[in-house]
Amino acid sequence: MKKYIVTLSAFLALAVTTKAQDDVYPTKAYTGRLYITNGTVHVGNGQVLENATIAVENGKIIQVGQNVPVPADVKVFDAKGKQVYPGLILPVTDLGLKEIANGVRGSNDYEELGEINPSVRAIAAYNTDSKIIGSLRANGILLAGVTPQGGSISGSSSVVQLDAWNWEDASYKIDQAIHLNMPTFITRPNRFAAFLGIRGEQAPDATKQALEKVQELKSFFQQAKAYLAESSHKQENLKFEAVKGLFDKRQKLFVHADQVKQMMVAIDFVKDFGLDVVIVGGSESYQIADLLKQNNIAVILNEQHALPSAEDDDVDQPFKTPATLKNAGVLFALNDTHDESRYRNLPFNAGTAAAYGLTKEEALQAITLNSAKILGVDDKTGSLEVGKDANIVISEGDILDMKSSLISKCFIQGRDVSLDNKQKQLYERYKYKYGLN
Repeated sequence: MKKYIVTLSAFLALAVTTKAQDDVYPTKAYTGRLYITNGTVHVGNGQVLENATIAVENGKIIQVGQNVPVPADVKVFDAKGKQVYPGLILPVTDLGLKEIANGVRGSNDYEELGEINPSVRAIAAYNTDSKIIGSLRANGILLAGVTPQGGSISGSSSVVQLDAWNWEDASYKIDQAIHLNMPTFITRPNRFAAFLGIRGEQAPDATKQALEKVQELKSFFQQAKAYLAESSHKQENLKFEAVKGLFDKRQKLFVHADQVKQMMVAIDFVKDFGLDVVIVGGSESYQIADLLKQNNIAVILNEQHALPSAEDDDVDQPFKTPATLKNAGVLFALNDTHDESRYRNLPFNAGTAAAYGLTKEEALQAITLNSAKILGVDDKTGSLEVGKDANIVISEGDILDMKSSLISKCFIQGRDVSLDNKQKQLYERYKYKYGLN
């Protein structure tokens, strides 16, 4: 009987989740010209233009600056007194792959069985109807790097824009990176050791196990490199074919690692195979910032609003790490992986970094242009510059400040997208119920 109750509860939870937001549609492509006038434009490259105008034609930015003439027969949005920003980018996320983290397995499709899965493609599983997407748009997040999880090699991630009917519409850059999860070199204490009668010396040697796993991974890449060097094959190997882009530089290897030892192994991958490596996580990256710079390795910092990774670290070390990387010349971006808030606090992570050593514009770059550079889409987005897509966010206040940030308009490729979402609808529903309208 308990089994049936759990199943029914899970079904009802999914039904409630899928009921809201049915009237929020992707916006049709906008053709013609659009002028956003009189706003304070944060270009995204460190430049700020007061009382400036952005001219958009067929989804592309054609002019940015002050004293831009506005024709009489065009669509105009007056941003006077408002702040204008590039669309924010969530660089590594399970958005659209994980809907309800606990209890409803049918809403999740972010992990495959097996250890070596480079041929798994997150884009094919991406759900554009996710109810979480609307709440991200309402916080200025317009693009995301959708990423698989699990195993040693999880598969490929793709960049998507967050206003689409299906994954084909959403695709911004497909299979731009392969994701590798570096094994841990630290033995975690077993909380149940005393209860189970396990002595401390019987704990597995984490370093030995990690090195064995690293050797397996290196062996895979050695075999893949040899396979791809052959002009023809008797039998096609899908796993080796899936990493071809790593060796011809069409893809990057995103190594998920927090410990210094893990990142040192990632540096070995650069030296041994000539791969473009990006560290994802990087909580201890501040300790080897100069070494990362020397090896041209970028870093995506996963979570700032967290405790430090080591007991003897400064309690505010996660807040200071972005400034340390910036001062060392390391290309870095900020991320948000917090399941409970579902990634909507990305701009406020940047705001914290701005209070601990970065300037406001440097912190903005860490969630716009820097992310675009690391994801390989900076030719199309990340800043408000001529020739790029019109991915634009307009806020009543400072987008990095939780108290004053209020997003009033978002444009994706020039389309005025809806900022409605499930949370807003529920807010209005219960205002109506209790006569608070």
